[in-house]
Amino acid sequence: MNTTATQTKSATRAATDAVDDAIESCMSNRLPGGGLKADKMPGHWLLARLGKRVLRPGGRAMTQALLENLSIGRSDHVVELAPGLGLTAALILSKHPSSYIGIERDRDAAAWTSGRLPTAANVTVRVGSAEDTGLPSESASLVIGEAMLSMAPSDHKRRIMEEAFRVLKPGGCYAIHELSLVPDDIAAPVKQDIEAALAAAIHVGARPMTTAEWCAFLREAGFTIEKVAHAPMALLQPARIIADEGLFRALRFAWNVLTSPDARRRVFLMRGTFHRHRAHLGAISIVARK
Repeated sequence: MNTTATQTKSATRAATDAVDDAIESCMSNRLPGGGLKADKMPGHWLLARLGKRVLRPGGRAMTQALLENLSIGRSDHVVELAPGLGLTAALILSKHPSSYIGIERDRDAAAWTSGRLPTAANVTVRVGSAEDTGLPSESASLVIGEAMLSMAPSDHKRRIMEEAFRVLKPGGCYAIHELSLVPDDIAAPVKQDIEAALAAAIHVGARPMTTAEWCAFLREAGFTIEKVAHAPMALLQPARIIADEGLFRALRFAWNVLTSPDARRRVFLMRGTFHRHRAHLGAISIVARK
């Protein structure tokens, strides 16, 4: 990467982080999960309330690489399914697409994301279902979804992929960033053990799939696979946290974890689960075309 590109990327991240920090102080009480205790809260919202912003299995780097592969431009109409805290939405909008629509089923998450994105006629976050967005057929050139299909049962995965296919214009791309299982021939009992361990740790039913399974589901929905990339699933490893959040935010997250006993137990349980199954857990991104 040349010096100019590196400086541009650094400036973009710095600008995004500055906006995040300015908004967080007045919006933190609107994060989902506020009415739940730490031992009952879904893991991703617990991490968010502790200050963890990047909640994607392959980290910020995989998200950025995925967006670079899509070459988002001013003519694109982008739909993001389950935008969560809006980090990817901010990165998408830095590419100046023609329009952006986020579809978020959690009302609190939708309000959070709306509050941290520019107020513009071409930027919308709606409360809705990824399986039935209500959007017109063939209205988007790009559909993006991260860390959401992994939490859905197989029939829901299929319906979400079919909805993405319906919404996309011919030639449009569907990009996903999800948990993966390795190897492709992983034994069924091992897969079941991982699913049970993840559900106990994060309090959300997680059903990651192998690379072959992810690609097969996308092909069944009508897509052609264009690019597949892999990364370690290192969400709660210190080096990944610093890379994703920056040193200051990483230290703030660590302080919040260490000074909250209930949250600390949950975070250590999640980290231990990811570490114990590290030989079979990874992150995957796929770009598929209609």
